[in-house]
Amino acid sequence: MTVVSQVKQTLASLKGVQGTLRLYSTQTRDKETESVFLEALETTEAIIQDLEKRIQVLEFQEPQYKGN
Repeated sequence: MTVVSQVKQTLASLKGVQGTLRLYSTQTRDKETESVFLEALETTEAIIQDLEKRIQVLEFQEPQYKGN
């Protein structure tokens, strides 16, 4: 497995986690817990953006992996 495919797999997993966090944040009634979930969502969003940028760099450096 190439580095690009590993990073893309990690990105997909993180997007799944983000969806779960979003669901949990809407289902909880406790404001403190909701706040924790929302903070985790912000953190995962920042990581997702960083990974997407990293994938662009990797695909630029190794064009044969673009779109895989």
